[in-house]
Amino acid sequence: MQHETYIEINPKIMMGKPVIKGTRITVELILEKLAAEDSIEDILSEHPRLKRAHIFAALAFAANMLKGEKIIALAA
Repeated sequence: MQHETYIEINPKIMMGKPVIKGTRITVELILEKLAAEDSIEDILSEHPRLKRAHIFAALAFAANMLKGEKIIALAA
């Protein structure tokens, strides 16, 4: 999955944390909820703007960040 489709980093949104495009929902929040054993269905019902693809994009983004050094383009 190409997380770039759904994830953006903009210093003007949530202090530059990676978020789901068009929202203020951070990748960090999604990962925390999954780590707390919230189901995907729980997360989707709590955040109606999210789609299943957004959650998988957050996971892909996190996995990519753990692979090593990456250059991330920031919005202007």
